[in-house]
Amino acid sequence: MPNKLQSIAFRWFENFNNKELEKLLSLYDDDAEHYSPKLKIQQPQTNGLIKGKEAMRNWWEEAFIKYPTLNYKVTSLTANDDRVFMEYIRQVDNENDLTVAEVLEIKNDKIISSRVYHG
Repeated sequence: MPNKLQSIAFRWFENFNNKELEKLLSLYDDDAEHYSPKLKIQQPQTNGLIKGKEAMRNWWEEAFIKYPTLNYKVTSLTANDDRVFMEYIRQVDNENDLTVAEVLEIKNDKIISSRVYHG
């Protein structure tokens, strides 16, 4: 049976893969931060880091529109008291699969920080 943090992570994947943006954002603290190498490339002014739900809403909404087949397939998920380490395969039609690692930092049952890593 998954622990509380793992449950949050599994809901994160479910909401993301179903493109349920408001449910996805509800897992985050209002002042949460999100870092991604793709952000750094697509929005260089952010240096890869966005803060707050509105910035995350805009980022993911754009991704869901641009990549309607975007899907994450979980390969590994490990949790301790305050963070979840997730490994998954990013799948999009007509693109090579991308292996991704992501860390969710969680406090008071809300994600306060997410950091994405890939080659």
